[in-house]
Amino acid sequence: MMDIESSFEFNDGYTMPIFGLGLYAVGDSEKVENVVKWAYQSNYRLFDTAQFYGNESELGLALKSLNVSRDDVFLTSKVWTSNYGYQATIKTVRKSVERLDMEYFDLFLLHWPVEKKRLESWKALEDLQKEGIIKSIGVSNYMQSHLDELLHNSEISPVLNQVECHPWLNQFELLAKCKIHDIVFQAYSPLVKGQRINDPIIVEIAKGYDKTPAQILIRWGLENETSVIPKSGSRERIQENSDVFGFELKKQDIDILNSLNENYHCSWDPTAQR
Repeated sequence: MMDIESSFEFNDGYTMPIFGLGLYAVGDSEKVENVVKWAYQSNYRLFDTAQFYGNESELGLALKSLNVSRDDVFLTSKVWTSNYGYQATIKTVRKSVERLDMEYFDLFLLHWPVEKKRLESWKALEDLQKEGIIKSIGVSNYMQSHLDELLHNSEISPVLNQVECHPWLNQFELLAKCKIHDIVFQAYSPLVKGQRINDPIIVEIAKGYDKTPAQILIRWGLENETSVIPKSGSRERIQENSDVFGFELKKQDIDILNSLNENYHCSWDPTAQR
């Protein structure tokens, strides 16, 4: 059975924890320090930030305050859309590494499939990976057509695709495509930003396991062989969200959760991006 120390192996040979903490909109520098500390104490080792989040520096400071060994954590960031273009991407990723104030990021993603600029930005990530300041490279919010374009026009394949995913947006076709091409599928907003947390179906399933609805949603993602990165600013919720490795969902409950799909986006919808 998987546990919080389980990992995915990337197609480039590196590994990544299957579970981690998203850092979007968690608050000021003091709050970032607290949530990182609480998560680390609850055995989170994957921390996901982005240039758009504005807390790369705070993440680095938080980990240093904990005296964490760099090899003990996996750190992800993303190139924001206003920084796309070959030279701009080279420059902005180097600045991100400076803000983190560590030797490298484990993973850097293109945050969005920006039309006309995404391929040259990907080329920049390929070159930065060769330089060594980022270990692995991937994408975020890429749909099937965007992946097809990238796979046919790149030297290095992405190791990961990070997209919104939960039972109401199960992304099964995209997940299948990622598996075919050995691309790890990572789910953000697995808790639907709290918008469906009190859904009677989820509440009823949770009662059967003596778990919370949030734990059921996270477990559903893990059992669909995806990496899951819930976010929270609460110490109790951070601990709760990590307590998802001591049980398995029954097939009939997985089938019920799988049937809820309605292509509902609680975040951005990249399907119209050409």
